[in-house]
Amino acid sequence: MKRFALAAALLCTAAPLAAETHRVEPGEGAGTRLQEALILAAPGDTIELGEGRFVLTDGLSLDVDGVTVRGAGMEKTILDFTGQQGSGEGLLVTSDNVTLRGFAVENAKGDGIKSKGADMIVYDSLRVEWTGGPKATNGAYGIYPVESTGVLVQGSVVMGASDAGIYVGQSRDITVRRNVVSLNVAGIEIENSRNALVENNTAMRNTGGLLVFDLPGLPVMNGGNVILRNNMVIDNDTPNFAPPGNIVASVRRGTGVLVMANDGVLIEGNAFEGNATAHIMVIAYSQPFKDPRYNPHARNVIVGSNAFGRGGYDPQLDDKEQLLEAFGGALPPVLWDGIAEDGNGLMIAEGVTGWSLNLSTPGQDLAEAQPGPLTLTPLESWEFPEVGAPAELEARLK
Repeated sequence: MKRFALAAALLCTAAPLAAETHRVEPGEGAGTRLQEALILAAPGDTIELGEGRFVLTDGLSLDVDGVTVRGAGMEKTILDFTGQQGSGEGLLVTSDNVTLRGFAVENAKGDGIKSKGADMIVYDSLRVEWTGGPKATNGAYGIYPVESTGVLVQGSVVMGASDAGIYVGQSRDITVRRNVVSLNVAGIEIENSRNALVENNTAMRNTGGLLVFDLPGLPVMNGGNVILRNNMVIDNDTPNFAPPGNIVASVRRGTGVLVMANDGVLIEGNAFEGNATAHIMVIAYSQPFKDPRYNPHARNVIVGSNAFGRGGYDPQLDDKEQLLEAFGGALPPVLWDGIAEDGNGLMIAEGVTGWSLNLSTPGQDLAEAQPGPLTLTPLESWEFPEVGAPAELEARLK
């Protein structure tokens, strides 16, 4: 009996088994073999995807902590969901400390890659694409982390999402950097999230480039502390193809940056060119709502120094001709609806040209607008809280 007790104690205190690498190749039965690997993986394991096209008919899921899923590269390892049955995600992750890198997801019937409640997650060097071009029947989101703490999305490409290419929702401590988003309704959207750094991305040929929203009625509220820095926001000229009823269905073609009902957004060092409606728009939420937690005003939005090229020349707004005439042929680089709470609305740096519509109430008719130059005192400097993903996530990729 004593020998048995000693053996049991040794087993309980022994070091965990060494992490393993499970390699899965494309070919017959690849979907079954890949899903089996995702189920049987242990924390610390790597699932290595071979080079080639995995033809899949069902969505995949991962709920084991600490797993890395790694392909041979976004153009070499392709998870092809063209024949997917049902309307679910291509890949759904519900576990923590997961790293996804170096593969592509094509033509998922629902979202491309979604993680929910997955803390400390990394999306690196991925491609999510609907290869038939912009269509309302495409999946809503390409890369879609939601309800997470600690999110890093980098070096990825998303094309064709009928809502947002990269969407981070109801999360905190986020970095989205060095991605290319094109031909989506929204390129990158940060929604109901805090402490987000969006930098060095290219948002081109979407309906709208970069969106920062706060919406009512969600489990996580009061988004803010978002930095949009050193991004290329160019030629966002794709007609809106979101399904009717979707919140981004109201985004006007040719919007560079749209900030709505958020608290604390810094926009600096970006390059804007060819956004036909406006380079930067700051607005209040205008729809009726019943959520007592919700603040519909945009607050403490700072527009610093940015490079503004041609824009505002074909605004997709009511009374377009009258607006163009009022503004001398093109809308200004920065346009604010003028709706403020306690004077905390939009602040601009020296040399930034901005106008206000001088509305006073969310949902007010645009026919009542009285456009005029922003008269706020220009900022010379500003302080902003540290934002972004924990350093541990970056260290994981070295």
